[in-house]
Order: sequence, then C-alpha cells, then structure tokens
Amino acid sequence: MSRLPFNRPLRTGGEAERMAAALDRGWTGGNGPSSEHCQALLRELTGSHGVLLTHSCTGALEMTALLADVGPGDEVILPSFTFASTANAFVLRGATPVFVDIDPDTMNIDPARAADAITDRTRVIVAVHYGGVGCDMAALAELSRDHGLVLVEDAAQGIGATMDGRALGAIGDLGTLSFHETKNISCGEGGALLVNDERFAERAEILQEKGTNRQRFARGEIDHYTWVDVGSSFLMSDVTAALLAEQLERVGEITAARLAIWDAYHAAFEALEPAGVLRRPAVPEGARHNAHLYRIMLADRAARDRVIASLAAAGISAYFHYVPLHSAPAGRRFGRVHGSMDVTDAAAEQLLRLPLWVGMTPGDVARVAQGVAAAT
Repeated sequence: MSRLPFNRPLRTGGEAERMAAALDRGWTGGNGPSSEHCQALLRELTGSHGVLLTHSCTGALEMTALLADVGPGDEVILPSFTFASTANAFVLRGATPVFVDIDPDTMNIDPARAADAITDRTRVIVAVHYGGVGCDMAALAELSRDHGLVLVEDAAQGIGATMDGRALGAIGDLGTLSFHETKNISCGEGGALLVNDERFAERAEILQEKGTNRQRFARGEIDHYTWVDVGSSFLMSDVTAALLAEQLERVGEITAARLAIWDAYHAAFEALEPAGVLRRPAVPEGARHNAHLYRIMLADRAARDRVIASLAAAGISAYFHYVPLHSAPAGRRFGRVHGSMDVTDAAAEQLLRLPLWVGMTPGDVARVAQGVAAAT
C-alpha cells in the first residue's frame, strides 16, 4: 500500500525557471526585482500598504517586537496554543509572554480571557489565526484601542484567508505571514511583515536593513546611508522571492484546490459527529478560511493516539499539534499563565491533523476518512 504523506510541498512547475531568471539578473540579495514583485502581489492580495519580505515568519515576528518597543518588565498577551516563535520574538526583547486560553471552536485566542489578563505592564496582544481561521478581530481591535496596546497578527497560517472581508495579517497594527514549506504558499523558508499602521512604516524599513537607512538611499532620497537604529538582516533572498512569486501568482487556484479537499473531509466526517465519535472544525460567521489544515477532535489522548497508530499502520501520516507553550520548559521559565487553560490543555490531548496538500485525490480523502472511522 502506498504511503500517504501528511504534507507535500507544492510545486507548480515554473519555480526553477523563475529562479534561474533571478540568477541571470545577477541580483541575489534582498529587496531586488523579484522581492518588489512579491511585495506588490501581497499588497494587492491583502490590502496592506506596507509589505516587507523576510527570511521567515519568525523574523517578521521579531520585527514586530522591535517595532512595539517591548523590553524587560513589559508583558505580551498571547495564546499558549501556538508555535514557539510567537512567544520567542518577545522573549528575545526581555518581555514576559502571558498565556491565556483559547476558544474551543476555533482554537483562537479568547478575547474575554485576553481582556482579563491586561495589566499596567501589557504592551501587545498577539492574535494567532489557527489553521487559517480568523480570530475575533473586532473584539481584539477594540480591546487594543481602549488600552493603548499594539495588536499583532500572527497570520503564519493565514495567506488568502479573511475575517469580515479583510485579509488576515492586514487588520491589526502589524501582521506576519509564513511561506515555510508546510504553508499553503511556500518557498522553503520565508515570511512577510505587513505594516498596517503608518507610524511603524519608516522604522520597519530600517530594521529590515540591519538598522540602516539603505532603502532611502536606494530610492534616491539621500546621498549616502548609515547606521541609524537597531536592526538585523531580516531580508529574503531575491532568488527565494522568485520561487515565491511563482506561487503567489496562483494563490487563488491553490486555495481553491485546498478548500475542495477540506470540504471533502468535512462531508466525510459529518455522520460521525452526532454520534460523539469526533468533533469537526468550526468556522465562525464572517471568516473565510484558506484550508490550511483539517483537524478533528477526539474524545481523549488515548483515542487520538489509537487513531494515529491505526492510520500509520495503513500508510497514512497524521499528527497532533502543539505542546502548549505554558507547559513547555521555556514557557515555564520565561512566561506566566493567566486564568485556567482547560481548553488549551484539552486541545493538546484531543486534536488530530490529517493529510492535506494540493494533489490529493478524492480517493486519498476517502482512504483517510475510512481509516479514521475504522479506528474510532
């Protein structure tokens, strides 16, 4: 029986030609023609007026921490059910991540829990859009405005998704996207920073270029450039950007292909949900997701592990997801918990992600669904 992988990085077929053209142009560093093309595509897709390509979403998150000027003694509110980079970006600046619980339907940060966690040390709220399903951004934006906080969107999984008609990553003050090989649109390693508040625009350019005003020099606004601020090398290579452009130009058809697979899973599991065998994902009103992943919730860890083992025996790769940050060694060392984490802890025990990648056939989906049904 053939093995069905959990993920298969997308190849459209035109990437090699694009990358060769970038090499032929002789511009292999950052902020070259391919980068400019990608940034224009992302501005059109998201509506964000400030787009900077980065070497990773992790790098983009680190830029948000610098732009928000967080430091020792400051606090940043975020969900525990996320990847380490979400917290690390702020820990690197000396700030304390404050972990709060999530909504049981979406796995996204609970705005009420976030509101309860605000102190006079809070500087930032981070909205992580789990699985490409948008957070309640209206509530989080109001909360941030009322308390004078910076609202950061970790939209690593959110390319091509919207909330209330607005692109994920382009709603808060700052947003980040990922183009890692596991994401819908990928270039191996890569990311983007979306600057949605003009007050951060000029400094973001400087941070990206190692703390220099090189971009102003490149535009002919000054006759030399120099070191003016802190920063780092947050640039994406133009060769990598050439690969990314090939996929960004097809984001609509890629998203549609993923949604078809997601919908097929959703239909296949419909009969099992009323029986209490599993719980399917919920998409709230106003959210248009991008089928980044398909996940089911099982009764407990034993049931989930049994399904994983049964699928593996049938040649199908399926996985749980995050170890909650509040229970991780670094989370206990650098952060603190506010309130109960019951939903987060349950999700860590019950959630199972199933294979989803462009190229999967209806037969592949049926094979996975039958495997899950047989093991539950």
